[in-house]
Amino acid sequence: MRVYAVPMRTRFRGIDVREGVLLRGDAGWGEWSPFLEYDVEVAEPWLRCAEEAAAGDWPEPLRSWVPVNVTVPAVGAERAHAITAAGGCTTAKVKVAEPGQTLGDDLARVEAVRDALGPGGRVRVDVNGHWDVDEAVAAIRLLDRAAGGLEYVEQPCATVEELAAVRRAVDVPVAADESIRRAADPYRVRDLEAADVAVLKVQPLGGVRACLRIAEDIGLPVVVSSALETSVGIAAGVALAAALPELPYACGLATVQLMTADVVTDSLLPVDGALRVGVPDVGDALLDAVAADPERVAHWEGRLAEVLAWRAARRPGVRQDGRS
Repeated sequence: MRVYAVPMRTRFRGIDVREGVLLRGDAGWGEWSPFLEYDVEVAEPWLRCAEEAAAGDWPEPLRSWVPVNVTVPAVGAERAHAITAAGGCTTAKVKVAEPGQTLGDDLARVEAVRDALGPGGRVRVDVNGHWDVDEAVAAIRLLDRAAGGLEYVEQPCATVEELAAVRRAVDVPVAADESIRRAADPYRVRDLEAADVAVLKVQPLGGVRACLRIAEDIGLPVVVSSALETSVGIAAGVALAAALPELPYACGLATVQLMTADVVTDSLLPVDGALRVGVPDVGDALLDAVAADPERVAHWEGRLAEVLAWRAARRPGVRQDGRS
């Protein structure tokens, strides 16, 4: 078990330093990096994903490269233009509806991203559920014009019912993220016809094979997205994207670009807008360079113990290491 702490290039999701754990198993490394505010029940599927990776239990890939988008945080227009231009991708996902910012800020950011991509690029926006239905409908129409046509809008509202209402009111396709990965029933999105696209993240949903089952059952085109991981965690997302029967959209897996360091010798960064499929090599010196301080190591050790205890209490006969 190794605990890392990597500063972000730009504050993202309220995070300045990304922390997480790398777990080594019989077949290699897996990443367990649930966000700090998540409780044990939410963090447990993230651990299953890490264990699956460390055991080498991924399906055979159907492709050797996965197309990806550059992710643009809620920064100013000039910075957004620079991030997009440097991202090496023809698709950009732009964060909007950041608390403390205005719709005018979002419009300027989206216009700058469109300018950086040129007319042939694709722009999508991610709202993280911050709008109500009326706000979403009005804002989507304005952002669609600013972008010269949005590819889709991700999670414009918090609830599945609100997503369904927005989808009926706008022409821009709607993608569901939190309404799948944080829902008691991820299939309500399908049943209520609330989305055109399903965004799947391997850690929150319990691993590559669990996501493949959801993708098959939900019956929607899938975009695989990251949970802001190192290349070890990103490799799991790439493994999922590589195993999907169809991959009509670029995936949100190029987020190593947002971090100042990595733990592998050959980081998963876009080459001509795509990430290669495979298992990256973790470097001991790189791990040492981003090692968390002892206090944070103790925090993560305690958190892991809590998750394993919670799991054992729910599954009698399972040892603290997760084996039967």
